[in-house]
Amino acid sequence: MDPARNELLGLEKERGLLNMALRQHGFNLIEVMVTLTVLSILIALGVPGFVEWLQSQRLRASAEAITNGMQVARGEAIRRNLPVVLGLEPPTTAWTVCQATVSPCDSTTAAANMIQNKSGAESSGDSKIAPTPVGAILVTFSPLGAVVSNFDGSASLKQVDVFYSDPALCSAAGGTMRCLRVVVTPGGNTRMCDPTPTIVAPDPRACP
Repeated sequence: MDPARNELLGLEKERGLLNMALRQHGFNLIEVMVTLTVLSILIALGVPGFVEWLQSQRLRASAEAITNGMQVARGEAIRRNLPVVLGLEPPTTAWTVCQATVSPCDSTTAAANMIQNKSGAESSGDSKIAPTPVGAILVTFSPLGAVVSNFDGSASLKQVDVFYSDPALCSAAGGTMRCLRVVVTPGGNTRMCDPTPTIVAPDPRACP
């Protein structure tokens, strides 16, 4: 047989094999639809977990912001050698730090009379707080850093529960959300903890 013809037949055979391989490596419509369906299911399963994780991060940011506010107030009281107060604005997570004689100490206070201020939106506008005792919004620190009576005679803050939208969603109330609590001791120490009943000492996350 003619060598040129043999070479031509060989090239055509290789081309046919190549086309077959390309067809085999492609996706038909059914495969694409199955892939998209599986992907949609995986995304649907992952979204609730991601949303809950995002809410938990916002709660932590809000609780940390309140903890930092109390630490700022205590630090300023020691630095200035004067009583300093932190005022909250429930149900938002906003706080303001002023000298204890300034009243009111909140976001309406003139800038010249406040030491530091943080709006609720800076941490998470969706987070809410519930102070203890009910209705308490102030905590005053002495020049030695301890908690002292508020100048206006109101009840002093002992703890602040931080939750997302509704406290009934918190695990402490039987829900699934891991809410947080900020506790301030009579000595002026402030810490963040988890009020979930199943978290107990010696777990460092447990609330006193």
